[in-house]
Amino acid sequence: MNWKHFKSHNLELESLAFALDYSRINFNDNFFQHFEPKIQVAFEEMKSLESGAIANPDEGRQVGHYWLRNPNIAPNKEIKDAINDSLMAIESIAESIHNGSCLGESGKFKNLLIIGIGGSALGPQFVSDALGSPNQDRIKTYYFDNTDPNGIERTLEFLEGNLGQTLSIVISKSGGTAETRNGMLEAQNAYQMAGLNFAKHAIAITGKNSALDKTAQEDSWLYRLPMWDWVGGRTSELATVGLLPAALQGISIREMLKGANAMDDATRNRETKNNPAALLALSWYQLTNGNGNKDMVIIPYKDRLALFSKYLQQLIMESLGKETDLAGATVNQGITVYGNKGSTDQHAYVQQLRDGVHNFFVTFVEVLEDREGQPIPVDDSGNTTGDYLQGFYLGTREALTEKNRESITVTIQKISPESVGQLIALFERAVGLYAHLININPYHQPGVEAGKKAANKILKMKELICQILKKNSPRALSIEEIAIEVNHPGKEELVFKLLNRLANNSSTLIHATDSKSHTESTFYHE
Repeated sequence: MNWKHFKSHNLELESLAFALDYSRINFNDNFFQHFEPKIQVAFEEMKSLESGAIANPDEGRQVGHYWLRNPNIAPNKEIKDAINDSLMAIESIAESIHNGSCLGESGKFKNLLIIGIGGSALGPQFVSDALGSPNQDRIKTYYFDNTDPNGIERTLEFLEGNLGQTLSIVISKSGGTAETRNGMLEAQNAYQMAGLNFAKHAIAITGKNSALDKTAQEDSWLYRLPMWDWVGGRTSELATVGLLPAALQGISIREMLKGANAMDDATRNRETKNNPAALLALSWYQLTNGNGNKDMVIIPYKDRLALFSKYLQQLIMESLGKETDLAGATVNQGITVYGNKGSTDQHAYVQQLRDGVHNFFVTFVEVLEDREGQPIPVDDSGNTTGDYLQGFYLGTREALTEKNRESITVTIQKISPESVGQLIALFERAVGLYAHLININPYHQPGVEAGKKAANKILKMKELICQILKKNSPRALSIEEIAIEVNHPGKEELVFKLLNRLANNSSTLIHATDSKSHTESTFYHE
């Protein structure tokens, strides 16, 4: 490492108050020259995508999250108008909630319950945590982001006695996502038990004419906002999905969009060395040998970015984790993403990063502005907490470099709606460009759909098991007998798993007989 090398591998975008340091990656001498033709093709394909080409042949749909922050580049007037109309609707809804012209049954809304999963929750959670403030938030946000009954109960405990002042947003493009549907039904029940009308506290964000859209229309929910088929869940934070919760919280959504649009402009630059998304994509290729053989560890040195790694985990792993490439060849691609925040990580897993198995690279996120308030000295030398935070970041980076552990650093001036928008846009573009380099489709998710189909089969098996036990009541049956009865011999383990949970929940009326081992128990319906 020397000064000249750093300067030649550190991209500064002064107009964005942004920098990308890729100087601690061991590129081959001819790496950029070798990949220049490929990245130029990736630029061209990205241009085609932004122009409205069918980007997801599996579903025959366009991919247009880039249009969200600049509707003028949308491929037709209909989409442009839809984006602009949604922005005006979001701002109008937020204003009506803030000024009290739209009220809950118990008065002005002071809480927000977001019911969604995946991109419908991770994006809003990340932005809320990054930009929220207890003293400035216009509304306090809670989530049903799983179909965990205890998690739902715990969230409802926070809202106990205040549901009449709690606004619920149900987010599902198809309207049939099981986890979101379950959360909605749990919420409806909670409002009903409190003597309240859920519809008078509910907003739907969903596809036009979806099951959820029809329910919201028939039951006269407060508002309905669109989810378009050309915006995927993991890239929906700057669509209605993320913008409405942010606007309700009091975050400037126009500034977020402005930051994303500015980064989009920067990442359209055809000069590779001046394009931060291209440099990220090429760095990922170098670091993982183009086949994901190393993990990406995200360590932002700012508490407000603690959820950034979870947000990127879905964006990157769902986009890049693919079995086959565009030619149909089996490639099993992907990059594993995990992380927390600095300097917490130094007391968690940096020991392994420095001295253990070398199967990773680190992406640091550095924030230059320490705080809004005045710093105080925390040692005899006059150092502040901000000094220590930077010291830990730089020290960790040096310690990793000493052991030839490579890293990238993304630097932003401060945490703001504009810089958060920039980060979202940067990684969205980097994912798209990298996908072109490795010849995969980053815009579909067949593995997720396979998991949903498998879950549905298991639920049907569970229903059949309950029917068989009820039919044979009070006789107890063994696992082996039940597997035969449900026409699944050889699936005894799955039958056991289903029954073991059922027997541990008294409401199911299914019980296990005493046995030295649960696997030897017999089961019966009460």
